Amino acid sequence: MHLLSMFLAGIGVVNALENGLARTPQLGWNTWNSFACSMNETVILDAAKKIVSLGFKDLGYNYIVLDDCWSAGRNSSGYLIPDAQKFPNGISDVADKIHALGLKIGIYSSAGTLTCARYAGSLGHEEKDAAVWASWGVSSEFNLLLDILVVGLLIHVQIDYLKYDNCYNQGEEGTPKLSYDRYNAMGKALNDTGRPILYSLCNWGSDGPWNFAPTIANSWRTSGDLSNVWDKEDVNCPCAELDGLDCKLPGYHCSIMNVVNKAVYYPSKAYAGAWNDLDMLQVGNGGLTDDEATSHFSLWAALKSPLLMTNVLNKIDEPTISILQNTAVLAVSQDPTGSSAIRMWRHYVDDGEIQMYSGPLSGGDQIVLLLNGGSSARDMNATLTDIFWANGPKGTASQVRSAWDVYDLWGGRMSNATAQGIIQGESSTRPIDMPKLGGASKVYSQVPLPASKALMGTKVGSVKASGTVKAHVRPHGVAMLRLRAQKSNDEL
Repeated sequence: MHLLSMFLAGIGVVNALENGLARTPQLGWNTWNSFACSMNETVILDAAKKIVSLGFKDLGYNYIVLDDCWSAGRNSSGYLIPDAQKFPNGISDVADKIHALGLKIGIYSSAGTLTCARYAGSLGHEEKDAAVWASWGVSSEFNLLLDILVVGLLIHVQIDYLKYDNCYNQGEEGTPKLSYDRYNAMGKALNDTGRPILYSLCNWGSDGPWNFAPTIANSWRTSGDLSNVWDKEDVNCPCAELDGLDCKLPGYHCSIMNVVNKAVYYPSKAYAGAWNDLDMLQVGNGGLTDDEATSHFSLWAALKSPLLMTNVLNKIDEPTISILQNTAVLAVSQDPTGSSAIRMWRHYVDDGEIQMYSGPLSGGDQIVLLLNGGSSARDMNATLTDIFWANGPKGTASQVRSAWDVYDLWGGRMSNATAQGIIQGESSTRPIDMPKLGGASKVYSQVPLPASKALMGTKVGSVKASGTVKAHVRPHGVAMLRLRAQKSNDEL
């Protein structure tokens, strides 16, 4: 057994379900979609500084994740080492600077012999890799143990997050047990460091991770790689709909609608600390209309997917800021109830499809999302019977007999002028001062959530008992609504 594992086994460590992390879906930024293998120390630190200066950190975006291509293989002792050209001061130095900004740092590897970009993978090296991420720059197992003994449990921790991919896995998949064992090996190794490290599986939905990953990881990818395309068949993403439940080739270039229509079948598998991951955000990367980007962000938030930005923050524009910093939508993502919205109905139209999602929020509120996947604007509606069907079918739910106020979560979207002020460093223009209110997690966890424009959007009307919620929805757009029960005369 690895010496570090033996030492920490004697003192007891947390397991994946008890690491205290991702009690709400993680928020942050990842290098891959914009930089791929061109990422380096400068790219990462520039992004981290922008996360802070643009106000993303204050809103809860706190992970900076280095994706593939960071390493230069292994040293003579078998430990991973960073690419000295990309990281002339080492990743430990980068981590220190990111931590000094009040942010957290993530690293990437694959549960295979190679990563997807053909760098050194971690299969068979789980304990050594976890150890080096927890205390960078170790030359031997003995020195690692010695470091721990000298400083007690105050290990110089570097890495807070691991994204763990599925390439070159030596055929160790095909059954849930094979995939579980392979991914659990790294989960155990991370736990044995004695440091809670957010564990994000990226096995593309192979072998149904929603069934085995909730006991070992904080999140798990549900399908192939997401592209910045709304709805288009692509031979590189061969599995669709129910095929995605047992997909042998998840692929990439998967459209937003493809990924969503796979993810709707297992919302109950997610809970606080363990989330379905629909892949990183494509907002701000081009290819999507403003309505499509808004729908993308809304769906990911309502379905409780992690929200990891991937756009170039040095080139961010006003519409992108106003989508990613919509605190009324972020409050749904970070709601303490931790319940994913459920697709309640789906109808095909001649140019696409329309869908309705509904789910509980804290304080008895309800999220309702009307999705127009068609190419024409249309009036859409949802009855309270359908909205609260999960609480009782055919109108038997007690909520159907109540009247509700309706808030449009995009009704308070910041203007381009406000977003421009943020880009120019005018922090006073920000719609909400999270630090002054105690921080993002405290603000989002308030029950009931204050009925402010920043947190609940704009009140657009009400619906009577047994009534119908209505909205006009643009092509490829959404109406994202928050319902709050009106007080009865007995409560006044």
